[in-house]
Amino acid sequence: MMPVYVVVIGALLFLAFAYFAVGQAAATRNGAQTAADSAALAAAQDSGDQVRDALLDAFRTGRLDDIGTLLDGDLPGLRDSCDKAGEFAALNKAHTTDCRPQGLDGYAVTVETDYTVGRSVLAGTENRRAHADASAAIGPRCAWQPVQPAPSSTSSPTPSPGAPVGGPSPSPSPSPSATGPVGTLTCDGHGWPVDPSDLTVFPSVADLFDVHLTS
Repeated sequence: MMPVYVVVIGALLFLAFAYFAVGQAAATRNGAQTAADSAALAAAQDSGDQVRDALLDAFRTGRLDDIGTLLDGDLPGLRDSCDKAGEFAALNKAHTTDCRPQGLDGYAVTVETDYTVGRSVLAGTENRRAHADASAAIGPRCAWQPVQPAPSSTSSPTPSPGAPVGGPSPSPSPSPSATGPVGTLTCDGHGWPVDPSDLTVFPSVADLFDVHLTS
Protein backbone atom coordinates (compact mmCIF):
# COMPACT_ATOMS: atom_id res chain seq x y z
CA MET A 1 0.00 0.00 0.00
CA MET A 2 2.81 2.40 0.82
CA PRO A 3 4.14 2.70 -2.79
CA VAL A 4 0.62 3.44 -4.06
CA TYR A 5 0.16 6.07 -1.36
CA VAL A 6 3.47 7.71 -2.29
CA VAL A 7 2.54 7.75 -5.98
CA VAL A 8 -0.88 9.32 -5.25
CA ILE A 9 0.64 12.00 -3.01
CA GLY A 10 3.29 12.73 -5.64
CA ALA A 11 0.66 13.07 -8.35
CA LEU A 12 -1.41 15.43 -6.20
CA LEU A 13 1.63 17.56 -5.46
CA PHE A 14 2.49 17.71 -9.16
CA LEU A 15 -1.06 18.84 -9.99
CA ALA A 16 -0.92 21.48 -7.28
CA PHE A 17 2.33 22.88 -8.65
CA ALA A 18 0.93 22.75 -12.20
CA TYR A 19 -2.17 24.71 -11.18
CA PHE A 20 0.08 27.20 -9.40
CA ALA A 21 2.19 27.62 -12.54
CA VAL A 22 -0.91 28.16 -14.67
CA GLY A 23 -2.11 30.75 -12.17
CA GLN A 24 1.24 32.53 -12.30
CA ALA A 25 1.14 32.60 -16.09
CA ALA A 26 -2.43 33.94 -16.10
CA ALA A 27 -1.55 36.66 -13.58
CA THR A 28 1.45 37.71 -15.68
CA ARG A 29 -0.69 37.79 -18.81
CA ASN A 30 -3.36 39.89 -17.05
CA GLY A 31 -0.66 42.28 -15.88
CA ALA A 32 0.59 42.67 -19.43
CA GLN A 33 -2.91 43.40 -20.72
CA THR A 34 -3.48 46.00 -18.01
CA ALA A 35 -0.21 47.68 -18.97
CA ALA A 36 -1.12 47.63 -22.68
CA ASP A 37 -4.59 49.08 -22.06
CA SER A 38 -3.30 51.89 -19.88
CA ALA A 39 -0.50 52.68 -22.33
CA ALA A 40 -2.86 52.92 -25.32
CA LEU A 41 -5.36 55.04 -23.37
CA ALA A 42 -2.59 57.37 -22.20
CA ALA A 43 -1.42 57.95 -25.78
CA ALA A 44 -4.97 58.67 -26.97
CA GLN A 45 -5.57 60.97 -23.98
CA ASP A 46 -2.44 62.92 -24.88
CA SER A 47 -3.79 63.37 -28.41
CA GLY A 48 -7.00 64.72 -26.88
CA ASP A 49 -4.99 67.17 -24.77
CA GLN A 50 -3.28 68.46 -27.91
CA VAL A 51 -6.57 68.88 -29.78
CA ARG A 52 -8.10 70.76 -26.82
CA ASP A 53 -5.12 73.14 -26.80
CA ALA A 54 -5.62 73.68 -30.55
CA LEU A 55 -9.31 74.43 -29.97
CA LEU A 56 -8.46 77.06 -27.37
CA ASP A 57 -5.94 78.62 -29.75
CA ALA A 58 -8.48 78.65 -32.60
CA PHE A 59 -11.01 80.49 -30.43
CA ARG A 60 -8.42 83.00 -29.21
CA THR A 61 -7.26 83.81 -32.73
CA GLY A 62 -10.70 83.81 -34.35
CA ARG A 63 -10.13 80.78 -36.59
CA LEU A 64 -13.70 79.59 -36.10
CA ASP A 65 -13.75 77.72 -39.43
CA ASP A 66 -11.35 75.19 -37.89
CA ILE A 67 -13.60 74.32 -34.93
CA GLY A 68 -15.66 71.57 -36.60
CA THR A 69 -12.58 69.78 -37.89
CA LEU A 70 -10.85 69.95 -34.52
CA LEU A 71 -13.92 68.63 -32.71
CA ASP A 72 -13.65 65.55 -34.93
CA GLY A 73 -10.14 65.05 -33.53
CA ASP A 74 -8.44 65.98 -36.80
CA LEU A 75 -5.30 67.99 -36.00
CA PRO A 76 -2.50 67.93 -38.59
CA GLY A 77 0.94 67.70 -37.04
CA LEU A 78 -0.04 65.99 -33.78
CA ARG A 79 2.96 65.41 -31.54
CA ASP A 80 3.81 61.73 -31.17
CA SER A 81 2.29 60.43 -27.93
CA CYS A 82 4.24 57.18 -27.65
CA ASP A 83 6.29 58.65 -24.80
CA LYS A 84 3.09 58.81 -22.75
CA ALA A 85 2.37 55.19 -23.63
CA GLY A 86 5.83 54.24 -22.36
CA GLU A 87 5.32 56.15 -19.11
CA PHE A 88 2.09 54.35 -18.28
CA ALA A 89 3.46 50.96 -19.31
CA ALA A 90 6.32 51.55 -16.85
CA LEU A 91 3.84 52.33 -14.07
CA ASN A 92 2.50 48.81 -14.61
CA LYS A 93 5.97 47.19 -14.61
CA ALA A 94 6.15 46.79 -18.38
CA HIS A 95 7.65 48.50 -21.41
CA THR A 96 6.43 49.13 -24.93
CA THR A 97 7.92 47.07 -27.74
CA ASP A 98 5.81 48.77 -30.42
CA CYS A 99 3.77 51.97 -30.57
CA ARG A 100 2.28 53.56 -33.65
CA PRO A 101 -0.46 56.05 -34.59
CA GLN A 102 -3.69 54.50 -35.79
CA GLY A 103 -6.05 56.71 -37.76
CA LEU A 104 -6.43 60.41 -36.99
CA ASP A 105 -6.26 60.24 -33.24
CA GLY A 106 -5.62 56.68 -32.05
CA TYR A 107 -2.67 54.55 -31.03
CA ALA A 108 -1.86 50.84 -31.14
CA VAL A 109 0.71 49.56 -28.65
CA THR A 110 2.41 46.30 -27.75
CA VAL A 111 3.98 45.81 -24.32
CA GLU A 112 6.18 43.26 -22.61
CA THR A 113 6.29 42.76 -18.85
CA ASP A 114 9.47 43.63 -16.99
CA TYR A 115 8.95 40.54 -14.80
CA THR A 116 8.77 36.87 -15.74
CA VAL A 117 6.36 34.09 -14.90
CA GLY A 118 8.95 32.77 -12.44
CA ARG A 119 10.16 29.32 -11.51
CA SER A 120 7.64 26.53 -11.40
CA VAL A 121 7.27 22.84 -12.08
CA LEU A 122 6.90 23.75 -15.77
CA ALA A 123 10.32 24.05 -17.35
CA GLY A 124 11.36 27.26 -19.06
CA THR A 125 8.89 29.62 -17.39
CA GLU A 126 11.50 31.33 -15.23
CA ASN A 127 12.59 33.51 -18.19
CA ARG A 128 9.26 33.87 -19.92
CA ARG A 129 7.63 37.33 -20.11
CA ALA A 130 4.08 38.17 -21.12
CA HIS A 131 3.10 40.29 -24.13
CA ALA A 132 -0.15 42.09 -24.89
CA ASP A 133 -1.62 44.45 -27.50
CA ALA A 134 -4.15 47.27 -27.16
CA SER A 135 -5.52 50.12 -29.27
CA ALA A 136 -7.31 53.28 -28.16
CA ALA A 137 -8.75 56.38 -29.81
CA ILE A 138 -10.79 59.49 -29.09
CA GLY A 139 -14.33 60.04 -30.36
CA PRO A 140 -16.17 63.38 -30.65
CA ARG A 141 -18.76 64.33 -28.04
CA CYS A 142 -19.48 67.95 -28.97
CA ALA A 143 -21.20 69.96 -31.69
CA TRP A 144 -20.40 73.59 -32.48
CA GLN A 145 -23.12 76.18 -33.07
CA PRO A 146 -21.78 79.66 -33.91
CA VAL A 147 -23.76 82.79 -33.06
CA GLN A 148 -25.78 83.82 -36.10
CA PRO A 149 -25.31 87.48 -37.09
CA ALA A 150 -28.42 89.63 -36.86
CA PRO A 151 -29.98 90.18 -40.31
CA SER A 152 -29.33 93.64 -41.72
CA SER A 153 -32.35 95.75 -42.70
CA THR A 154 -32.58 96.56 -46.41
CA SER A 155 -35.63 98.84 -46.32
CA SER A 156 -35.49 102.47 -45.27
CA PRO A 157 -37.78 103.38 -42.37
CA THR A 158 -40.68 105.73 -43.04
CA PRO A 159 -39.99 109.05 -41.30
CA SER A 160 -42.49 110.03 -38.68
CA PRO A 161 -44.50 113.22 -39.17
CA GLY A 162 -42.52 116.24 -38.18
CA ALA A 163 -39.20 114.43 -38.15
CA PRO A 164 -36.41 116.68 -39.46
CA VAL A 165 -35.09 115.81 -42.87
CA GLY A 166 -31.57 114.42 -42.67
CA GLY A 167 -31.98 113.63 -38.98
CA PRO A 168 -30.11 110.82 -37.23
CA SER A 169 -30.36 107.41 -38.84
CA PRO A 170 -32.11 104.61 -36.92
CA SER A 171 -29.80 102.58 -34.67
CA PRO A 172 -28.74 99.31 -36.34
CA SER A 173 -29.73 95.97 -34.82
CA PRO A 174 -27.24 94.90 -32.18
CA SER A 175 -24.67 92.33 -33.29
CA PRO A 176 -22.74 89.90 -31.07
CA SER A 177 -19.98 91.69 -29.23
CA ALA A 178 -16.43 90.91 -30.24
CA THR A 179 -15.74 90.14 -26.61
CA GLY A 180 -18.92 88.18 -26.00
CA PRO A 181 -19.90 84.60 -26.82
CA VAL A 182 -19.21 83.62 -30.42
CA GLY A 183 -21.14 80.37 -30.19
CA THR A 184 -21.93 77.34 -28.07
CA LEU A 185 -20.29 73.96 -27.70
CA THR A 186 -22.90 71.34 -26.90
CA CYS A 187 -21.33 68.25 -25.35
CA ASP A 188 -23.65 65.35 -24.53
CA GLY A 189 -26.54 67.76 -24.05
CA HIS A 190 -24.63 70.32 -21.96
CA GLY A 191 -24.11 73.74 -23.52
CA TRP A 192 -20.86 75.69 -23.08
CA PRO A 193 -21.08 79.31 -24.33
CA VAL A 194 -17.64 80.23 -25.71
CA ASP A 195 -16.31 83.75 -25.13
CA PRO A 196 -12.81 84.14 -26.64
CA SER A 197 -12.05 86.92 -24.16
CA ASP A 198 -12.62 84.57 -21.22
CA LEU A 199 -11.79 80.91 -21.79
CA THR A 200 -11.24 80.06 -18.13
CA VAL A 201 -14.41 77.95 -18.26
CA PHE A 202 -13.97 75.52 -21.12
CA PRO A 203 -14.82 71.82 -21.59
CA SER A 204 -12.19 69.35 -20.42
CA VAL A 205 -10.83 66.60 -22.65
CA ALA A 206 -13.29 64.20 -20.99
CA ASP A 207 -16.14 66.57 -21.97
CA LEU A 208 -14.89 67.05 -25.53
CA PHE A 209 -13.92 63.48 -26.38
CA ASP A 210 -14.70 59.89 -25.53
CA VAL A 211 -11.31 58.29 -24.90
CA HIS A 212 -11.85 54.54 -25.30
CA LEU A 213 -10.19 51.24 -26.12
CA THR A 214 -10.86 49.99 -29.63
CA SER A 215 -9.28 46.54 -29.18
